[in-house]
Amino acid sequence: MTLAKFTETENIKGILERIEPLKTKRFSDTFDADGHQYVDLVQEGGGVLGIALIGYTYVLESAGIRFFSLAGTSAGAINTLMLASLGKINETKSEKVLTILSEKNLFDLVDGDKSIKKLIQKAIKKENGWALSLVWNALKIYRILKSKFGLNPGNDFENWITEILKKEKIFTLKDLEDLRQIVPALHDETGQPLEAKPRLAIITSDISTCTKVEFPKMKSLYWKNPDQENPAKLVRASMSIPYFFEPYEVSDLPNAGQAHDPKWDEFARYTGKVPEKVKFVDGGMLSNFPINVFHRSDHKLPKRPTFGARLSAYRDEASDTSSFLKMSGAMISTMRQIHDYDFLLKNPDYKKLICRIDADQDFNWLDFNMTEEDKIKLFERGATKAIEFLETFDWEDYKKQRAKEQN
Repeated sequence: MTLAKFTETENIKGILERIEPLKTKRFSDTFDADGHQYVDLVQEGGGVLGIALIGYTYVLESAGIRFFSLAGTSAGAINTLMLASLGKINETKSEKVLTILSEKNLFDLVDGDKSIKKLIQKAIKKENGWALSLVWNALKIYRILKSKFGLNPGNDFENWITEILKKEKIFTLKDLEDLRQIVPALHDETGQPLEAKPRLAIITSDISTCTKVEFPKMKSLYWKNPDQENPAKLVRASMSIPYFFEPYEVSDLPNAGQAHDPKWDEFARYTGKVPEKVKFVDGGMLSNFPINVFHRSDHKLPKRPTFGARLSAYRDEASDTSSFLKMSGAMISTMRQIHDYDFLLKNPDYKKLICRIDADQDFNWLDFNMTEEDKIKLFERGATKAIEFLETFDWEDYKKQRAKEQN
């Protein structure tokens, strides 16, 4: 699969034509000398549906928008790290991400037992005989889950991300943070210089201490020399889909065994003994769409908006709870989303900042063996929703609503 298969379809060509008049539209009050406008970006998790996020960022970059601070969970964390590491803040990266995607067989990420891998794909595609295959492999699945807590090690994913970073000469968190600090001279709408430091927020769930973790902010809780750790570890922790992938484990924590560590109290409100090791699962278990991460509570109007890209439907229908499995799924979905919904309920102005891609309505988020045709459709879905969002977004109107709600 090549880059051109994504970017040279008739749909994308039509979208790019619609972008031209938007290049002079105001989306932010933060600019660089080349006229780029800057926004903060939060991306939702959603497995392979993350391909749609690339379509979204591709269109925004084509319109002259650049991403200052970046945040994401799971699939959103993967794209967040890509955007943070594949170039300087003022450079476009979405085509690089697409090139990387086009060269990767995503089904390789499902790196567990081969027979279980085939079963997973049969179940996702609802092929004949998948239920019988499940019964046949039930004992094997039980043994794997009992010993590993996940069907797939996730090693292929971590190695893949590590190799991508190496090509960019990023081996450690310090390397990544050094790159992130290369910021062009910025100014506001009046021409006044702006001083700001970009943030990076990758969300994961530490189930050992029941902590919602934001990396790299909380890196010192888990590693003795955090600046020397591989950034790929952060997204490996964030995308650890429970039972599908093995939990990501970090051992030999700083101050392990200490009865009370002030840092843990400060960052996590955890007051117990520091454990020797912890396990991480998908950040979406606690915050699948961390739209609150860059929120200002000082009642000052932001100089740039926090755009959000959602992959999931926005509670348009009630969940089906007619069976045990469906009820269990509804409970998990509620747990994954309620923290983010609560923030949006208290801050309704953010509704104007969020692009609803709703990719989960037509595609399966665990279909790592997705066809090329569906990958292109997902990319186009993200691009289509992005152009619709840009055409309707009104920065001045948003600022008026934000000011009204803060008074």
